[in-house]
Amino acid sequence: MQNPHVDLETEKWHISSLWGPMMGSTFRGRHAHFADDYFLKLSCCWFPGNFLFLKVEPCFFASFCSPPRIKDEPDDDGFYASPKEDSKPLKRPREDDDLLVLTHLFKGGGNTVACSNKFLLILQDSKAKKVKSKDKKVPEADKRKKPKKEEEQKWKWWEEERYPEGIKWKFLEHKGPVFAPPYEPLPENVKFYYDGKVMKLSTKAEEVATFFAKMLDHEYTTKEIFRKNFFKDWRKEMTSEEKSTITNLSKCDFTHMSQYFKAQSEARKQMSKEEKQKIKEENERLLKEYGYCVMDNHKERIANFKIEPPGLFRGRGNHPKMGMLKRRIMPEDIIINCSKDSKIPAPPPGHKWKEVRHDNKVTWLVSWTENIQGSIKYIMLNPSSRIKGEKDWQKYETARRLKKCVDKIRNQYREDWKSKEMKVRQRAVALYFIDKLALRAGNEKEEGETADTVGCCSLRVEHIKLHPELDGQEYVVEFDFLGKDSIRYYNKVPVEKRVFKNLQLFMENKQPEDDLFDRLNTSILNKHLQDLMEGLTAKVFRTYNASITLQQQLKELTNPDDNIPAKILSYNRANRAVAILCNHQRAPPKTFEKSMMNLQSKVPPPAQLRGSRAPSAASQETVESKKKAVQRIEEQLMKLEVQATDREENKQIALGTSKLNYLDPRISVAWCKKWGIPIEKIYNKTQREKFAWAIDMAEEDYEF
Repeated sequence: MQNPHVDLETEKWHISSLWGPMMGSTFRGRHAHFADDYFLKLSCCWFPGNFLFLKVEPCFFASFCSPPRIKDEPDDDGFYASPKEDSKPLKRPREDDDLLVLTHLFKGGGNTVACSNKFLLILQDSKAKKVKSKDKKVPEADKRKKPKKEEEQKWKWWEEERYPEGIKWKFLEHKGPVFAPPYEPLPENVKFYYDGKVMKLSTKAEEVATFFAKMLDHEYTTKEIFRKNFFKDWRKEMTSEEKSTITNLSKCDFTHMSQYFKAQSEARKQMSKEEKQKIKEENERLLKEYGYCVMDNHKERIANFKIEPPGLFRGRGNHPKMGMLKRRIMPEDIIINCSKDSKIPAPPPGHKWKEVRHDNKVTWLVSWTENIQGSIKYIMLNPSSRIKGEKDWQKYETARRLKKCVDKIRNQYREDWKSKEMKVRQRAVALYFIDKLALRAGNEKEEGETADTVGCCSLRVEHIKLHPELDGQEYVVEFDFLGKDSIRYYNKVPVEKRVFKNLQLFMENKQPEDDLFDRLNTSILNKHLQDLMEGLTAKVFRTYNASITLQQQLKELTNPDDNIPAKILSYNRANRAVAILCNHQRAPPKTFEKSMMNLQSKVPPPAQLRGSRAPSAASQETVESKKKAVQRIEEQLMKLEVQATDREENKQIALGTSKLNYLDPRISVAWCKKWGIPIEKIYNKTQREKFAWAIDMAEEDYEF
């Protein structure tokens, strides 16, 4: 057997062969730095699991120094290093009780190597390389497929000094956006009919017609407002001859077009592996070229580098502008934002940008104004980026500051219920609802511009009913209105007597369409909140109440004796309590019943359980085998029952919105660490990247 050596330049081990079990030895370790040169003679080894024990002859060392520079990546997959030629021994061999501790032999720096004159102990972490042996078989446990490693070398921006207030970056370079591909006219055999006759459309008119044809089976195309808006905008794209002919949308037949696009969709599903691979490679090429930027010497992922193609506006709920034409975005509409000293992205040939800016006080890379509502659209960084992460972190820290003064604020608005000034009373009652019910403040909108959605400040008299007594409770307020995204908010809430009396006062001599809080708007409310606490807005109350509710629910619902699936069910129930508080609803998935049936089909039948519980007594070995089979089946049954319960309870509740936007992720991370729950069970890979800062900094004793 050859001797193992360490080369301080490559910091890798080479052991030509490993052999023999090593018995009855005790090891200890501590962190320190290792010597320049040393020589170890291997006698035998033993490596159960992730531990590698090496028995060595007395060690001789030349000198001791500060640790060498550690490379980011090993050059190969082994522990290879060439022997040192000029090793100088110490004047004396080390005594038996001398201990040298070596660290950072493997990437990640989490390994400890303890060395005495008799034994060498290497503690390998999950990132260490395997030591291959011809003479020793690797235990079966080590042969199991390891989970896929996530991207290493994360940028821990949260450990760096933050920029001065207002400065977002010092250097920014990117390639600009990817535009939607140009329109390809339909084949000659795909026909459009008007009043039963084939009609050839101009290119512009045909393109807009295809937008409607693709949605023909959708309920949108049956809505009067959608059809009216579409037809009006479509006519703007027609030639004068087409306008004079096409005067009635009901006489237009898009069926042949619709069938063509369905066939195209089906053909994409039937693509060969080679065709799919070609598309995948093209998408990866675009991602590599346009999907990343360089910000302050770090490569950052861009969230939405592709410009949305033209189409028909849908909106949310019964939006008054649904069906209008979303026009194609051209380079002349685009504003580029980057560093002065960066390479400015080139526009497509024959085009130019609307403007190039160098504003390091904003976080967007590209912006343009869309034509439907005149709103500004942006290309931003991915949620896992430093800028997005800092914003999240700051948001939750602001909510934590509210925790320190929320009692004082609550006492204040209770006092304001008795104010002689109507404006103050209305503000106090509205703040009570925002705090107690996690209502959104509501933004002022021009009439007819958007769907009829409201928030707390924009509630109308018709949105509430007062019940002095209802269902055995006193002073009940019944809410019924459309909130954000036209999601209905319906709730019956018992309130304090003085709130109830104030609402009666606010509603006196008003019509149903009149404002409930006629002396209040969002701006007035937020200005008052700023006076109460710096950075306080109505949304901070929503974040605070959501996070504190999760923390309280986790403490109440988590049973230490439960297994992992049951604990995860408790977590989801805590999250569900928050989603209900924030009114995060959803329509039941169309595949819900089918997925539930599939889940139920996996549950072992009772006969199988009974059969497993009555094993043959032919031998003790058979009995033990059957017992283990019973245990496996019962664990599987419990896991499936937990999944079924969880899925049923989540049928109409959207857990994702609160988990990603309103819940301090450090609460979830701490809960996982406390109860030994893999973080992957709570956050998927994308979410773990978004909350990398929280995963790194939160310990199990974290309190919101």
